[in-house]
Amino acid sequence: MNPVAFSVFGQPIYWYGILISAGVLIGIFLAMHHAKVFGVDQDSIVDMALLVIPMAIIGARLYYVIFEWDQYRGHPLDIFNIRKGGLAIYGGVMGGILGGILFSMWKKMDFWNLADICAPSIILGQAIGRWGNYINQEAYGVVVNNPQWQWFPAAVFIQADQQWHMATFFYESFCNLIVFFILMGYRRHRKRTGEVFLLYLILYSLGRIFIEGLRTDSLYLGNVRVSQLLGILLVVLGIVLFVYRRKHPPVANVSIENANRTGEGTLSSQDAAGNPESSTPTQEKAEKAETDSDNTTADREESGRFRPGES
Repeated sequence: MNPVAFSVFGQPIYWYGILISAGVLIGIFLAMHHAKVFGVDQDSIVDMALLVIPMAIIGARLYYVIFEWDQYRGHPLDIFNIRKGGLAIYGGVMGGILGGILFSMWKKMDFWNLADICAPSIILGQAIGRWGNYINQEAYGVVVNNPQWQWFPAAVFIQADQQWHMATFFYESFCNLIVFFILMGYRRHRKRTGEVFLLYLILYSLGRIFIEGLRTDSLYLGNVRVSQLLGILLVVLGIVLFVYRRKHPPVANVSIENANRTGEGTLSSQDAAGNPESSTPTQEKAEKAETDSDNTTADREESGRFRPGES
């Protein structure tokens, strides 16, 4: 398949870029939909995307350049030419996290709540973007010599060497799609803000650790595959933060009243059940009536007109 979809004024437009762009746009619309459920204004998602997406691209490029510095040592201007490829997803995630932190500080919003909103969008975008690797014939695995496994999607035929290879890009896309549905199911059951995002880090990294070991184009730090090393660190960090935040506030909330009305609920950074200062309108009315009754009783006792059993 031709990696060039079409040309505009002589400039080729690649399928890879189209798929990445589609994943980003779908992710933004999905996050905007989730924003209402998590008690965040939809415009805030658009504003955040304007900062996070450029920082994710910069992070993805820097990550790749750092571990492939020998390519760019003699041609530093090529660092800015991303049309030749060279973006790494882990770098994009780290750049996006930094952008999210800066945005949350700027707008004085809960970073973890924003991260929970974006987590399903991130993993869905990754699942879509991996198909760009199929068109480019890249990010594949080791050679498959057994004819019984020489069929897609178990393997993919690579034109460059005329051999069948493990379709690792498909394995990862499929795993990402599974993680997406897990996150979508879990988001309404979170106990603390940040749990959906941390679950994303844990599950994605676990899958990447395994799949990375099958690839032939890994970035290395010495004899160690960088993505496997970083994946292990993220799994450990994700589990530690998940457990820690389970035992400490702030608390995530599912608004029961809104859930009954919309079927989804509003997930905010405070939990009515766990916050003694929060209460429902019915509870407030009952408490006020009880207070008024106590005040009336005290007044009547003081005036001498009240006897036990009177009403």
